[in-house]
Amino acid sequence: MDIAPLIHMPEPLCLIENTNGPLLVNPEALKILSAIRQPVAVVAITGLYRTGKSYLMNKLAGKNKGFSVGSTVQSHTKGIWMWCVPHPKKPNHTLVLLDTEGLGDVEKGDKTNDTHISVLALLLCSTFVYNTMNKIDQGAIDLLHYVTELSHLLRIDTSPNLNRVDDAADFVRICPDLVWTLRDFYLGLEANGQLITADEYLENSLRPKQGTNQHLQNFNLPRLCIQKFFPVKKCFIFDLPTHQKKLAQLETLHNDDLDPKFVQQVAEFCSYIFSNSKTKTLSGGIKASGSHLENLVQTYVNAINSRDLPCMESEILTLAQIKNSAAVQKAIAHYDQQMGQKLQLPTETLQELLDLHKASEKEAIEVFMKNSFKDEDQGYQKKLEMQLAAKQNDFHKRNLEASQNHCSALLQDIFHPLEENVKQGVYSKPGGHCLFIQQRDELKAKYNQEPRKGIQAEEALQKYLESKESMSVTILQTDLALTAMEKEIEGITEEFIKAEAQRLMESLMQHQQMMESRKIFHQEQVRLMETNRVYQEALQQRAMERQLQEEVKKLKEKLQAENRKLHDELQNLPRNDSPDDTCLLL
Repeated sequence: MDIAPLIHMPEPLCLIENTNGPLLVNPEALKILSAIRQPVAVVAITGLYRTGKSYLMNKLAGKNKGFSVGSTVQSHTKGIWMWCVPHPKKPNHTLVLLDTEGLGDVEKGDKTNDTHISVLALLLCSTFVYNTMNKIDQGAIDLLHYVTELSHLLRIDTSPNLNRVDDAADFVRICPDLVWTLRDFYLGLEANGQLITADEYLENSLRPKQGTNQHLQNFNLPRLCIQKFFPVKKCFIFDLPTHQKKLAQLETLHNDDLDPKFVQQVAEFCSYIFSNSKTKTLSGGIKASGSHLENLVQTYVNAINSRDLPCMESEILTLAQIKNSAAVQKAIAHYDQQMGQKLQLPTETLQELLDLHKASEKEAIEVFMKNSFKDEDQGYQKKLEMQLAAKQNDFHKRNLEASQNHCSALLQDIFHPLEENVKQGVYSKPGGHCLFIQQRDELKAKYNQEPRKGIQAEEALQKYLESKESMSVTILQTDLALTAMEKEIEGITEEFIKAEAQRLMESLMQHQQMMESRKIFHQEQVRLMETNRVYQEALQQRAMERQLQEEVKKLKEKLQAENRKLHDELQNLPRNDSPDDTCLLL
């Protein structure tokens, strides 16, 4: 059995320094990583500060001391510290241990970098140890969910080829295993009166509940995301290591001074990590070496320092923004898909379009409700409804245009023989106008029988007939002239010619009256459509004004709250401070 080369790191070294400014990478640590040519298994630990993370990492390094183990409420580990040691059970592999500063340090005013440290640890490792106290509760689940979501955003935001996931198998290789460690565990491992294992306890805690209401969706979302992000999950519980008073000297105590059960639990934890910690793998199945890890560190730190990622203070709001924005996009995509599959323009009636929009809108809102997260003021749902209303208006315009284009083409095709007859002088004869009207009415009937002309069918027909009115008048005038000439030649009396002319003139007047009535009917239709359009625009304007009023109201409330907070702080300032004290306050 080959023995892996010795790595000369007698103690941990700071890999990423978390100061009050941007995250800083330690060049000395990068130099060590670049020199590691063999595959690396990266184990990172994170969790709330002062929960004993560093103690476990020292044990994985085979040491009692190394990573700083504090005994007070002051957080010791700042940033990410690295310790590279030969892998105990994998020859020619290096075990890279990453100890992170704790989340929730009360001494730090800005908790943004704290969260980013955990996100970095998650992205860099192949085994992610999540260390919490006492039990698995909603707060711990929400925090882990938030870190996984940010890491997913950061991975997408960096080079698309860096950690690109091509298939499900690749996804499992890239995503780290989750090891959830519960410190000072005091609950009984049982469910429904039956004893359960720690793994079953974790599985039960992450199991979603049945139901579709908003409360259950908020409960299920982080659990489903964690299950998807971590295909492999393991849980360890730890009893209190010793008496409370001795915890301050934990790293100096021998195993004989510790609770035997705790010693056994730590040993089982270490054994599992040594046996199951997988090699850090990149997309495409590439086994990462130290130099690969070095590149990942620099890439992700640069990405965090150059981008405005959400901070810990607004984690719930941030998750809501991420999930609800995505939910709106999914709903819009579903609406577009349904309308694209079912809508055939032009529709026969306006109601057909409205009914299809209503059904697709209902399904889109259901998709949004299923994927939304804490949209308590329904702000994102209102945005969705406004976008759907805009899409409805767009479909209405497209429907009008499609109907107009289809009807124009249909009219040209149907009435083409009539126009050709006019050009060839077929109706330039006595009685030609009656023949023209007869054939025109036959073609109108044929046009009216054509299906799916859309809501512009009648208007398009009237416009076409109006455009050909001069043609009808010319034919009538020619008919009158030729008829008079023919009657004169045949010796028909002048009275008969006048009577016939009067008849033709009455026919012309009746036709003009009919055309005028149709014109009035068309104008009324146009007026009604314009009234409906103005009404729809007014409804949309009022919806936008209501949303604007709500946003202004929220902004005023926020400003009033901040003013009250500032006022209270000013009232609490000392009034008779010495100059030195004043300087300190400043």
